[in-house]
Amino acid sequence: MVVAAATTSIERDLITRWIRSGGLPAEYSADPTPAVVDLDSRILASELVPRTDDPLVVPVRVVWLPAARDGARRVRFSDILALTNPRNPNRLIQQWLVGRSPDRHRIVVAEPARLSDLRSALHADDGDPAPDSLARYITRRAVVALERAERAVIGDRYKVPRLVAEQIMDTGSFRRKLAEIADEHNLPREEVDARARAVLGELVAVQSRLVTDLFTQAMRPLHSSAWSVRADESGLRALRDLNRRRPLVFLPSHRSYADAFVLGDILANNEFPRNHLMGGANLTFWPIGPIARRTGTVFIRRSFGDDAVYKAALEEYFAYLLTKRFNLEWYFEGGRTRTGKLRAPRYGLLNYVANAIRTGRVEDAALVPVSITYEGLAEVAAVAAEQTGATKKPEGLTWLARYARSQRRSAGNVYVRFGEPLSMRELLTSGGDPALSEPVRDETEHLDRTRKALQKVAFEVAVGINCATPITVNCLVTLALLGVRDRALTLEEVRAVIAPVRRYIEARDVPQGELSVLDVEGGLARVLDSLTDAGVVTTYAGGEEPVYSIQPGQHLVAAFYRNSGVHWFVNRSILELAILHAHRNPGDNPVTAAWEEAKKLRDLLKFEFFFPDRDTFEAQMREELALLVADWSEELPVSAQDALTALIETGFFMVHRTLRSFFDAQLVVAERLALHDPTLKLDRKAFLDECVAVGTQMLLQGRLYGPESVSSELFATALQLAGNRGLLEIGGEEIRERRRAFAEDLLAVGERVQLAESLDVSNRKADR
Repeated sequence: MVVAAATTSIERDLITRWIRSGGLPAEYSADPTPAVVDLDSRILASELVPRTDDPLVVPVRVVWLPAARDGARRVRFSDILALTNPRNPNRLIQQWLVGRSPDRHRIVVAEPARLSDLRSALHADDGDPAPDSLARYITRRAVVALERAERAVIGDRYKVPRLVAEQIMDTGSFRRKLAEIADEHNLPREEVDARARAVLGELVAVQSRLVTDLFTQAMRPLHSSAWSVRADESGLRALRDLNRRRPLVFLPSHRSYADAFVLGDILANNEFPRNHLMGGANLTFWPIGPIARRTGTVFIRRSFGDDAVYKAALEEYFAYLLTKRFNLEWYFEGGRTRTGKLRAPRYGLLNYVANAIRTGRVEDAALVPVSITYEGLAEVAAVAAEQTGATKKPEGLTWLARYARSQRRSAGNVYVRFGEPLSMRELLTSGGDPALSEPVRDETEHLDRTRKALQKVAFEVAVGINCATPITVNCLVTLALLGVRDRALTLEEVRAVIAPVRRYIEARDVPQGELSVLDVEGGLARVLDSLTDAGVVTTYAGGEEPVYSIQPGQHLVAAFYRNSGVHWFVNRSILELAILHAHRNPGDNPVTAAWEEAKKLRDLLKFEFFFPDRDTFEAQMREELALLVADWSEELPVSAQDALTALIETGFFMVHRTLRSFFDAQLVVAERLALHDPTLKLDRKAFLDECVAVGTQMLLQGRLYGPESVSSELFATALQLAGNRGLLEIGGEEIRERRRAFAEDLLAVGERVQLAESLDVSNRKADR
């Protein structure tokens, strides 16, 4: 029996003539004229389901194609202006195409199935065995099979789900979950079912190939006119192969509203199906929300508290997408970075993927770390302003218009790099997840191990992103200019700072953007001119030669660009401080003193950067030391003086350029805490506002190095560190003394940072 997905009489005639002419594969039917029925669950319920024989059910469809242009068949706005959808033409245009453009349609045959096998499959899926349910099940299976057959003609990038909400509502496990919710909350089952349908209607992305093509064209100017995309596509072929076995979960860094458009274009050009992008409900405003939903965006409420129906529907939707091998994408930091480096991860959506694996709904999912790094970003100024108290402007049409205007200016390159895909099952298992490794009966231990397993997953993703993130020219230039206090540098002075850093980058084999521009005559000057045009750098050219400095009020913007690659220099900076500590404490064993100090510094920065376990960290620090002293070994330990001499001979110190703003922000928090009454509970928002105000005062008094230290984002992380050390607990004098000791420790670190600055050869060259 042929089930024809025909919407017009022309499509039915095409399918009928095709069958009569022998188009149906011979192995599918011995009858030259098999029965043909419409793919409609009501018709199937009356003409197919009651049959007592076992027919082979063969789904068939007519596929309409856009005209071929430049070797591709994609819908353009000119097609819409002609009031037609080339992928779904009306009856008159179908008739015209059949006579004039026979290359514009194909008849596709999906994988068939016996009626008995379909009944068994429904039973295995724990579905309702009623005739109407079987008819709906056959309809869904046929639609999905036809979509798969159609992609063989139009390409994998157009893989879209169909009848999702209906499939989920008919799933036995979900029906049982809804029954449990109804019993637990003493609600009528009909009400729970209605709420579940409403939630799925809100969640499920109703993808449209037409809208996808047009939206991609419409949004492309938001990034194509601003940046030249530099994508490392070498690993995408392996990812496509992996995608045939596993769903992919793309987890990019989040620096811009343009991230999704940049990544989406790259994947589409490499024939990946469009990702289901998980987004916040703040972007559902008209017309972006409705359009984005039809291109695969899933809008999730920012908070749904104790809404058991919403949570169950969201978890089931995740499991469905992963089971059907649809690819997912979201920004696991929870929002755009405010400082330029990775933010702490959020675990909620990762946990839904983990639950699908824990419950056996899906065998595994491949997590793909993605680094998206911009040389320039117009939106950074607004992000920086928010850190000093400005109110975030709500998204809407006015906001979108402003954003589109800001994207007209060229901002250099955007680099997209893909990290090695990670098996989530393996990470959960190695992390001790109790559902996949040795189980535990104690509920507290179970929750603790589950939490730690997810933390391991997030850590490995973050490391994967950081390892793929390249150093950009703007990162190096802002690194140089932020490393001098209230002073402008000449072109040669900037070059003198950058040169030893580039040698270090080469020695460490750190990924790079197009740094070769700095080797071209006039290249560095062009980079500085570009930053001047963007308002980040100010240039004074009225003297003997131009001099450059950070534009007043733009230090947080400059720090954003510096911080995009700052993680590559953290271990080097910690080593510098550890060596200075050992040198200033000659009575101690220098090696032991340096290692212990490095661990303390790691602990101070653990909420800012992603550090490995202590053994791995120590091994990394030994590698850093080996770069300084090549013949160092455990048998031939280096003295503190030799290590310091080796540091000076490298021609640069890093810590005052990379970590000072973080330590200064911690100092502000520590000193304010020491002055607060420990018997009173701290008001977090009021305290952070206080830190911004007092931090500004300390900056004006010269107690802080630069304006990039006055940041609500940095203060919030420093407060998190204080909480981790138990300094936010309500107590008496003992808490006050511990807070004071914390502030004194940070003052001592700050003194060593100043010492490193005074020893920096590149700074002394700049002074001359």
